[in-house]
Amino acid sequence: MQYRKIEKNGDEISALGYGAMRLPTKNGRIDKEEAKKQIYYAIDQGVNIIDTAFPYHGGASESFLGEILTDGYREKVKIMTKMPSWSVKKYEDMERYLEIQLEKLQTDCIDYYLVHTLTKKSFQKLKELGVFQFLEDARDNGQIKNIGFSSHGNLEIFKEIVDSYQWDVCLIQYNYMDEKNQAGTEGLEYAHSKGISVFIMEPLKGGLLAGQVPDKALEIWEESKTERSPADWALRWVLNHPEVTCVFSGMNHEDQIKENLKVAGEVSPNSLTEEELRRYDRVKEVYRNLMKIDCTGCGYCMPCPRGVDIPRCFNYYNHQYMFDESQSFIYLGQLGGVLSGQEAYAGLCTECGKCVRACPQKLEIPELLGTVSQELEGRGFKYKIKIGKSIILPLFDGFISFSSRFSRRSDNTRKSS
Repeated sequence: MQYRKIEKNGDEISALGYGAMRLPTKNGRIDKEEAKKQIYYAIDQGVNIIDTAFPYHGGASESFLGEILTDGYREKVKIMTKMPSWSVKKYEDMERYLEIQLEKLQTDCIDYYLVHTLTKKSFQKLKELGVFQFLEDARDNGQIKNIGFSSHGNLEIFKEIVDSYQWDVCLIQYNYMDEKNQAGTEGLEYAHSKGISVFIMEPLKGGLLAGQVPDKALEIWEESKTERSPADWALRWVLNHPEVTCVFSGMNHEDQIKENLKVAGEVSPNSLTEEELRRYDRVKEVYRNLMKIDCTGCGYCMPCPRGVDIPRCFNYYNHQYMFDESQSFIYLGQLGGVLSGQEAYAGLCTECGKCVRACPQKLEIPELLGTVSQELEGRGFKYKIKIGKSIILPLFDGFISFSSRFSRRSDNTRKSS
């Protein structure tokens, strides 16, 4: 593992950090046994910082980390978490949330405390409520050590926030597709020039740059004499920047952890060749031509009051264009509820706007859901759901019933023998 030093406090931070927003799940909840095993493994291999936040995993992420960071593991890692800025209505709320987070994390002091997803409007509100005084008092009281912020805002807003206070750290979205989006490369360099340590989220753009990638992109990667996965290429690009202190990856599988550890142990700043950098430009062009909706699947827009599974709607839509594979049938089965039993399709949207206010990417979600509905649902979608349920669900229920009877019969046979 390589480590990068924060000059302000002397901390040696692992180039790879553990993001606790996308932990492995089972039945919709954190798979505690698997997640604990994965986090312990990463720490044992040199990862020394974990990023979480108040809303991650429905509020369960901080509590889970508090449960497992025992037996010396708390001393091995720095914890980064964030004040839920959208829920702060008065000064006392800031105090209350910090106390709750300290209790959930089962710690006396949070190493890096960030104001979460600052926007121009929320930042102005928090300044009026006295956020800087609160943060400084919390640091003086020993409740937090380092002060920072996270932001998905544009470059202008980002610079305004940077210039407003003597921040220790900031957290921004950055990957080879977002060079000019949000803070972008210019924001990264600007914060670094002000002595602020920059941490990175979404290095794989919510997984869009890893795993299954468009064939044309894969062909470009495979031209290289050095064999690397798309995830390796994506993470390598971010770590190549000398202004980057640490990259948080939302790892939820052992193979992902091992691969990311390998990359973080290899990449030194400015180590990519000119030929390799030109290859990134070619891949970016492939994605720009294919990807329709710039959604990372972060889930900040959820839950939808009408039950729409917004990230999955966008995922199916993007998948159809990126891989030229019709998603209508699986969309009907999963989001239409024919197979899943839970309707969550785009056409349920009533344009209440709640998701728009929550989206870090500033997507016009209701409008985009309308496009998804038009292309993946079409006319008579509710009728298709009705027909599908009347045919598929009885067959499925019958199969389950048969399997259950067969299982009981097998058990009785074993018992009698």
